[in-house]
Amino acid sequence: QVQLVESGGGLVQPGGSLRLSCAASGFAFSTSTMNWYRQAPGKERELVVGITGFGSGTNYADSVKGRFTISRDNAKNTVYLQMNSLKPEDTAAYYCHTRLGRFREDYWGQGTQVTVSS
Repeated sequence: QVQLVESGGGLVQPGGSLRLSCAASGFAFSTSTMNWYRQAPGKERELVVGITGFGSGTNYADSVKGRFTISRDNAKNTVYLQMNSLKPEDTAAYYCHTRLGRFREDYWGQGTQVTVSS
């Protein structure tokens, strides 16, 4: 079955960096668009960035452009989110996501918490 397992979250000071990982299994990873979403307390889940199957295209939210970088290793079935110059407003649970199949079913990881605080 489809599994998405995030890791790499934690507590970091403003201006710091973290790298999130999402290990995927159970589907054709290399041809699938992968996304990172985040959800802060009391707010709706929002798309942070997506990357197409072979990494040819990316789509960043304006709030993270120039600070976050998405990448993927299709040999390892893993997608990464490098987060630099972190701000307190980046504090949220970060989720890995993909949409598969003819019915465009959504799959989510369990989430990893990122807290940016001094």
